[in-house]
Amino acid sequence: MTATDRSIELVNTAAQAAADRLAHDIIAYDVSDVLSITDAFLLASAPNDRQVKSIVDEIEERLYKELGAKPVRREGDRDARWILLDYVDIVVHVQHSEERVFYALERLWKDCPELPLPEDAQKTRGAAQAHAELSGKSDGELS
Repeated sequence: MTATDRSIELVNTAAQAAADRLAHDIIAYDVSDVLSITDAFLLASAPNDRQVKSIVDEIEERLYKELGAKPVRREGDRDARWILLDYVDIVVHVQHSEERVFYALERLWKDCPELPLPEDAQKTRGAAQAHAELSGKSDGELS
C-alpha cells in the first residue's frame, strides 16, 4: 500500500506552508505500509517556540483554505515545543529544534520511503544545522 493522492496533496500543501514560514529540515515519509492509522508523516522544526506556533498556524490555515481539510486533533499548543496536527490521512509534527534532535523521529521512520516535496521545502534541509552554526551552538544544543 502507498500513500493516497489525497495524502500526497495534503503533504505537499503543508510542506509548502511550512517552508513559507521558514521551517527547518522539512521531510515527509510514507508510513502507510507500517501504520494503519495514517498514510504519511510530515516533520518540520524551528529554532523557537513562537516560530513553531507560526508554522503550525500557517499549515492549518493553508490546508483549510486550499483543500478544505481540518485537523481532527491538535496537540502540544501549551508549550509549543512539539505540536502535532492529525488530519487522519497525514500527521504533521512541528518540533522545536531541540526536541527534533532529542526524539529523532527520522531514525524511527528511516525505513519508510521518503515522499517528494515542493522545491522550497527541499531547500530547508540542513537549515537547523546552519542556524546552530550561525548562533555559535553545537549539534547537541540546537535552539
